[in-house]
Amino acid sequence: MLHFKVKWCVISLFLSYSFSTHTSAQKRNNYEFYKDFPVYADKILSQLTYPMAWGNSSIKDFDEWKKAAREKVFECMMTPPPAPTEYGMTLLSEEKRDGYTARKIEFNLSDFYRVRAYLLIPDGKGPFPAINLLHDHGAHLYIGKEKMIRPFDDDSLVIADADRWAANIYGGQYFGDFLAKNGYVVFSAGAPMWGERGRKEGVDRNKYDIIAGNMMMYGRCLSAFMTYDDIESTNFLATLPEVKPDRIACAGCSMGAYRAWMLSALSDKIAACAAVCWMVTTDVQMTWKYGRKENGGFANCIPGLRQYMDYPHIASLACPKPTLFINGTEDKLFKIPGVKKAFNIMRNVWESQGAGNNFEAELWPIPHSCGVEAQQRVLDFFDNHLKNAHGRK
Repeated sequence: MLHFKVKWCVISLFLSYSFSTHTSAQKRNNYEFYKDFPVYADKILSQLTYPMAWGNSSIKDFDEWKKAAREKVFECMMTPPPAPTEYGMTLLSEEKRDGYTARKIEFNLSDFYRVRAYLLIPDGKGPFPAINLLHDHGAHLYIGKEKMIRPFDDDSLVIADADRWAANIYGGQYFGDFLAKNGYVVFSAGAPMWGERGRKEGVDRNKYDIIAGNMMMYGRCLSAFMTYDDIESTNFLATLPEVKPDRIACAGCSMGAYRAWMLSALSDKIAACAAVCWMVTTDVQMTWKYGRKENGGFANCIPGLRQYMDYPHIASLACPKPTLFINGTEDKLFKIPGVKKAFNIMRNVWESQGAGNNFEAELWPIPHSCGVEAQQRVLDFFDNHLKNAHGRK
């Protein structure tokens, strides 16, 4: 009996010690990481010379450079999900709204998964120009496509949540419904981990990084799957009879902006792009100096890509397409020195190809958001390039 008591005391002490070590940080005198960065971060940054960027690359023909640079991006994005053998679209629900019809659809986005999406069709005789509208991150995964398009009346569980999100980030106006009311077919689907593509166990932001790591163990990249999905959903959009396939644009705010310029860079089916509140250079974003770091939870982490190109270099693969960037001077996520540097890099690429008029980059006195004024600016931009006679034919 005494032996049992002694053994139990030892176990209790071990459990107590284990609990204390996991509930309070233990510090050593020597360390290699500080504020979530390696102490040698500046040395890493000094080695990022971006040899595949336009102007740095040994390839001097722009079209040849785009081909080689795209191939490098896709190589870093690792194995894609298999393309669907057929889309097999089904209509789940339909609502008549003010100036357009809303459809809830389901289709095969890959041979791995079938997803639900929203599709808005303007009143009148089509086909119409279209916009693949890409939702944000916001560390809020319960809703995805519902951030961009007003949920259906039968989606009662998400309506209140989506209304709050639209009020906080989009000035109380659903971006997609606004664009549809002004004559565009609008498509929006959730990214992997958002909305109906989330966890069976429910939303837990802390699980995102674990899931991304598990995907990496399969030789797959969760962030790349998001971009692959955006490319495939654009291919799907181009097949719809209501859509003019040569006038498909993409737009988004925050992570949606990242998704938009990535999509425009990698898909020839995109004719124009508008990105609100996501652009910066790595040397500003990933330093102690500006108090920023990567908080997106692998949302834009593609293995090895920084060895070849920075964010604005990749976005420049969209040149000479009409492209609009808006960033906010009050946006705490993207520091202005990095934003300005990125804008200048991209502007120089467009100008080098005689397409300077197609590149517009603006700084607004706004926080990290896409309110009604920014949405109107995006609409005017698309009208100019996709609808007007002097725009894209």
